[in-house]
Amino acid sequence: MMSKSLSNTLSKAAMLSVLGSAALFAQAANAEPTGYNQISFNVEANQEVENDQVTATLYKQAQASTPKKLATELNTAMNQALSIAKRYPTVTTTTGQQNTYPKYDDNGKIVGWTGTVSVDLKSKDFAKTSELVANLQQNLVVQNLQFGVSEEKQKQLEKDLIKKASLKFRDQAKSLAETWDMSGYQIINVSINSSGGYQPRPMMMMRDTAAKSSVPVQEFEGGNTRLGVTASGTIELIPFR
Repeated sequence: MMSKSLSNTLSKAAMLSVLGSAALFAQAANAEPTGYNQISFNVEANQEVENDQVTATLYKQAQASTPKKLATELNTAMNQALSIAKRYPTVTTTTGQQNTYPKYDDNGKIVGWTGTVSVDLKSKDFAKTSELVANLQQNLVVQNLQFGVSEEKQKQLEKDLIKKASLKFRDQAKSLAETWDMSGYQIINVSINSSGGYQPRPMMMMRDTAAKSSVPVQEFEGGNTRLGVTASGTIELIPFR
């Protein structure tokens, strides 16, 4: 799944509010841009955080001589999977994609049907998700498994990263003005973009004791994800008058 990106373009007035004291240094902030002495640059603020959510997709593939027989086999497998998943209330389970297509012989005649159905899992409970995946693997196959930062946690951390990136942008703009012997600067435009989210990660160590399952439960190691926010923009340097 998931892996998500935040992209906000801030107006000149809004960014001045975010950057706070930047307006004090930009002595001629209210002046109209001249189109001269403009510099574009970007800065980053990053933080490595522990993944707190796992998502997985499992699927069933089958073949049959008729669409009815195929649908019966696939629906039965999916109903069994959903019935098992109900025993794990901390795991959100949803029906995924379903595809059916014909199988042709050399003469172009339909000789059978192939189909797949899938189920999607999402949870912050790694232990229960691992157990559920093991139980479902008696009839389904794991298509993908990902660990990432939940939307709630990501939004909370992005607020702080946006502030840090904005302050870095302000400090860099101030430093550039000083380096070029200018009296100050004014912001032409700034955009804030975030990165990070979900990352595919391997399922780690197997353990032999799987509760009521012929498939060994896998120990999940969620790892970390690096979240980042980039502030990109253009400033105009203001010379001494």
